[in-house]
Parts: sequence; structure tokens; C-alpha cells
Amino acid sequence: MGTTVRERAVLHRSLHESISMEGVDRIVAVLAPNIPAIYELHFGVPMTGGILCTLNIRHDSAMLSVLLRHSNAKVFFVDHQLLNVGQGALRTLAEDQATLPLLVIISEPGEALPADNHYEALLKTADPHFSIKWPLDECDPISLNYTSGTISKPKGVIFTHRGAYLNSIAAVLLHDMTTMPVYLWTVPMFHCNGWCLTWGVAAQGGTNICVRNISPGAIFDKISLHKVTHMDGAPTVLNIIVNAPVSDRKPLPGRVTVVTGAAPPPPKVLFQMEDLGFHVIHVYGLTETYGPATVCTWHPEWDLLPPEDRAKLKSQQGNQHLCIEELDVKDPVTMKSVPADGKSLGEVMLRGNTVMAGYYKDVEETSKSFAGGWFHSGDLAVREADGYIKLKDRSKDIIISGGENISTIEVESVLFSHQAVLDAAVVSRPDDYWGETPCAFVKLKEGSNVSSEEIITFCRAKLPHYMVPRTVIFEEIPKTSTGKVQKFVLREKAKALGGESALDGYENCFLGRTPFFPPLSRSNLAPVVSLAIGKTRSRKGRADPLRVFTIKP
Repeated sequence: MGTTVRERAVLHRSLHESISMEGVDRIVAVLAPNIPAIYELHFGVPMTGGILCTLNIRHDSAMLSVLLRHSNAKVFFVDHQLLNVGQGALRTLAEDQATLPLLVIISEPGEALPADNHYEALLKTADPHFSIKWPLDECDPISLNYTSGTISKPKGVIFTHRGAYLNSIAAVLLHDMTTMPVYLWTVPMFHCNGWCLTWGVAAQGGTNICVRNISPGAIFDKISLHKVTHMDGAPTVLNIIVNAPVSDRKPLPGRVTVVTGAAPPPPKVLFQMEDLGFHVIHVYGLTETYGPATVCTWHPEWDLLPPEDRAKLKSQQGNQHLCIEELDVKDPVTMKSVPADGKSLGEVMLRGNTVMAGYYKDVEETSKSFAGGWFHSGDLAVREADGYIKLKDRSKDIIISGGENISTIEVESVLFSHQAVLDAAVVSRPDDYWGETPCAFVKLKEGSNVSSEEIITFCRAKLPHYMVPRTVIFEEIPKTSTGKVQKFVLREKAKALGGESALDGYENCFLGRTPFFPPLSRSNLAPVVSLAIGKTRSRKGRADPLRVFTIKP
């Protein structure tokens, strides 16, 4: 792409008259990998007064239909490579006679498209005097981000303009990001709005390198070609880098800062990243905290320690960044802080402007999460003598695989639906590549004879692939006297199996093309969203689920 955002901004300042974005009925959903269009929409949608809802590209049609229904999205932007799953979600909604959003396809450049519905054509007819709809209150919502939940009860996290602004500043600071950075998009923009760096990189006048498909060659090529200064990702991304074939590796053009989170990176991976010349920063956070909430700030004296000790220190979650008001480790019953002795276990709790406004349409869950005036993370940790925190376990049984949260309850419900399964439980198994993967313990009905491959195939047909168990063990499920599954016993058994290595063609990563996106100016990017929603508002009755507008990035 040869145009700058400043040039595109003139095209986007229009069509304001097509829409009246009032109240909460103004959500715009996007299903796209890291391409320029999803970056643009982080500015275009809020400029119309809309609320951006970026959806996980790894969801299947069933889950997407639930989220579209729950969010009541009016427009649904879908990347052309994800069109089948997007249309499948709309068909499900149509079958249930639900109100359908207007489908807008983001296409490849150069594709022949109807002129009337062409994204670029719409922009070229734009009024350059379009007026931005600034929020009436800084605590108005800017985005809706769905986090771990189930089909029966999705959890939509509400970000505010104030929170996003502050966390964007925090993200810049914890990245040691000076002016005019070159940022490689290896963290999904659909996760916490790219950890708020969609806005943070813009604030620093940065250049965005968009990567549709993450691979070792693509990462090293883009770093070398564009002189990348910063990138992010779960330990999965670090694994891709350190395991890159020698033929794919290229010398780094300078210091490249990599911020990693979701799970502590293995010490071996940290050593290898440092050997390659990368500077790794470890952070911790949740969707409910706009992404990173803490950072393990490095102490210069730690440089003198042995490599193993340095890695152990870097794996800590650290302390809160400057825009979090307070971070603590508390007894969730008494709400008293645990001693800073590195041994006393408590729950990580936070409060401040960069903690979510609440869960969308779920007052009960919001109240529960903020009991006692603090946000309860559900993560268990200790606080060290220097004030840094270190996670020890999770109070819930969520599995984090490649940065994605997997609900064991949802996987278990699929296992139980198999006609040969009598009982089942799912826990995490260590994985050298993804960090963790689901491990299923299954008890079969008497007389049944099913292989582990058949169970995995069954799950693959009903779940997104990243949620499918990679290991199936047939045995009795240990339970307490009250009938509760003793998952700690199963975790130990799964751990004893050792770590897997599951590099399987990057099926859990992005797909396809690698576009380039140059520096950003502030006045931009709304009108096509206005037009699309305006057309949605003017239509009557139930929409055709396959009716589309088309967008070229």
C-alpha cells in the first residue's frame, strides 16, 4: 500500500449525515486478521460515535453468531478469507429470525468489485468536511472486547475512551517506545485492541507493519526490510522466532524490543531470544485491564546474575504500570493484603481507570468481579519482598494456549455429547510450543470402544481447532466425596507426560498476505462506517444474510 494515512484521512472524513449513533445501539463488529483495514477501523468507528467490537478470527460460526446476537452489532466487517465462517454465523442468526447486521467484505487489492459498493469508491465520494463525533463523556465506551466465556454466557468487556487513552500511554511507556517507532503486528488487533497499541503507535507517529500470516520467514523479513523497532506476542511468537530455520533468519538491523505476556516465557526461550539480539519485556494483564496491567521492570543489577536467575526474575509479573491506580494480592475472603514474603498466596486484584467499565449486559457478573471495590482477576499469586508479584495458579480452570483462553467446561460439554463417553474432565498439559494445550481424561461407557483419534476428530467437528484436546487419556475420573472432579490430580498426571511440541503449520495464527501500513495522522477514518450503518438503519425487515458491501484494504 503506497498511500499514507494522512492521504486516506481526507477520504474518510464524510458521510456523517448517513447515521445517528446514539445510545448503546451502535456497535460495529469486525472479523479480520492483522491487515490495514482493522487498524483503520480502530479510528473510523469511534469517529462516528460507534463502538468497535473486534472478534477472534479463530471462532467458529456458532460462537460468532452468539457474539453478534449478544452485541447487537449493526455492521459486520469480514475479511474475505474468513467469509465462509462469517456467513455461517449470519445464516445461524437468520434461521433464528434474529436481526442481521449489514455484511461488509474486506477484499484483496485489485479484485473486480461493484462500483456502488466499493469501499474505496465510497471513500472517494466523501465530504472532506466531515465532523468527528467526539464522545460526550470520556467514560463513554469506545470498544467491546469478548473474553473467555461460553456460548450460553458470553462476556463482553467494555473499554472506555478514558481507559483506552490512558492504557495507550502506558503501553508506549512500558515498551520504551520513543517517537516514530516501526511496529510489527504480531499480537492480534482483535485482542484488547492490540493491547491498545493501535492507538499508542499512532500517538508516537509510528509506522505499522501489518502481518496477515505469522511465520519465521515473515517475521525476520519484515524486521530486516522495515527496520522494525518493536513487536509483541505470546510466548508462542517467541517460539516461532527461536525455532526459525537458519535459512529464514536474518541479522537484526538494530535493537528490537519484544513485549510478551499471556504466560511466563520458558527460560530457554528467553536465553535464545537474547542470543538472537532481541530485548524481551514481560508483562501481565487481562482483557478486563485493557491488556497489559503490570510490567516486570528490569533492575540493572540483575544483569550480573547467572542466566538461570535472570530468567527466573524476568518471568515475574512485576508491578503495576503508571496508569493502573493500584495492584494488590489479597485474601479474597477477608480482602486483606497478603504478606510480601514470596510464599503467602492470594488473588491478584486491581483498580483504576484502565480497568474495564464492566461486562456488557451482565450487571450480576460485573458486581461480582468488583466485590469489595477491587477487580478480582481470578489469578493466584504471591508478592515478593521487592513488591513484585508472581503468578502461581489460576482460581479457575482456564487453559491459556498460545495466548488464547480455553474454557474447560465448554470442551467437557462437547466430550460429554459423544455417545460413548460416560465421564470426562479437561486440564492443561504443558506444551513446548503453545505453552499449554487441552488434555482430556475420559471414561467410556461400558462396552464402548473408541480411540483417542476418534475423540479428537469428534471434538474438531464441534469446536474451534485451538480448543480441541491434543491428548486423550482413558481412565477413571478421580472425584471428591461430594462428586467434584479432583483436577489437581489430573494436572499432575498431565504434567508427568511432559511437554508436547505442536508446531502444526501455524493453524492458530494469521492467514495469507503481508500488507504494509505507513505513519498515522490524527484526523481520519470514519465515513464508510457511517454510510454502512446509515443504510442498515434505513432498511426494514429481516436482511438477506448474504447481502454484502465490499471493502478493499
